[in-house]
Amino acid sequence: MVAPPENAPPDNDVLWARSLHYAHDGAPALVDVSLGVRQGEILALTGPRGSGKTTLLRCLSGQLRPTEGEVWFNSVPVHTMGDLSRERLRRDRFGWIGPEPQLLPELKAWENAALPLLLSGTSHRAAKHAACEWLDRLDIGSFARKRPAALTRAECQRVALARALVTVPSVIYADEPTAPLHRADRALLLRTLTTAARSHEITVLLATDDEDTAAVADRRLTLVDGRLAGTGAVSPLPDTPEGQAACSLSA
Repeated sequence: MVAPPENAPPDNDVLWARSLHYAHDGAPALVDVSLGVRQGEILALTGPRGSGKTTLLRCLSGQLRPTEGEVWFNSVPVHTMGDLSRERLRRDRFGWIGPEPQLLPELKAWENAALPLLLSGTSHRAAKHAACEWLDRLDIGSFARKRPAALTRAECQRVALARALVTVPSVIYADEPTAPLHRADRALLLRTLTTAARSHEITVLLATDDEDTAAVADRRLTLVDGRLAGTGAVSPLPDTPEGQAACSLSA
């Protein structure tokens, strides 16, 4: 059931969740997690391995349906959407990059990067142009016609980032995207991601246990055993107008 108007998320939060619970085979993975994220904000989700970061990203992106609680995107209740609607939302409005590139081995680099556009019906020419632009920004434009087997792990991860950015989504969910990378490759990937977020007002949720990676974020929330560390209630940030609620609500 859709929440009544007085319980709807704040208008200035592009992504908002309330009282999320999720269990894996009966074991709690998320416990009463609530948060709000503004458009264009980069939010780092930190915490040790197994703390629930990936599960939270998957609930917020519609990949998992929470056991309890609500997830709203632009005031639309994701938690009540059917499977087809959530799949369309993930394809058209969300981008995802994880620690593994998960490229299709039979496709060239530009085809892997262009895949979300091609699946949504964008013309072959326009999709290729957009994909190659992002590959150029990631310094691998010259590899556009190569297949994943001919690329290094770092180069494949850049293709995965290009794929996440190619639709210029509203939200990018980045789950440990720098984990397999050396320092120089990590810096390039983070620089491209943050520059794109700033220039296109893309909201980024960045799950990481690396301090240098978390440092690029505007704000940080820490998960411990499926709960947000600390306590508190929804309240305005110092630079937001009175009555706006762009903040986190912890368990």
